Amino acid sequence: MRQNIVREIREELLMSKAELARKAGVSPLTIDRIEKGKSCRMETRRKIILALGYKLSDKDKIFPED
Repeated sequence: MRQNIVREIREELLMSKAELARKAGVSPLTIDRIEKGKSCRMETRRKIILALGYKLSDKDKIFPED
């Protein structure tokens, strides 16, 4: 299983975990868990993809394990 690239994208955008969490409407702990490769609900992935400024069609780039 290849790890998602949420952390790399977030850091490229100079965005903190807290800022991404706020934009996505999830907790910073959730962002931390996802960046460590833990699984999450599809709805949570959708929120994160949009909060990073990507389209939902880009989900395979961000979460390649699907």
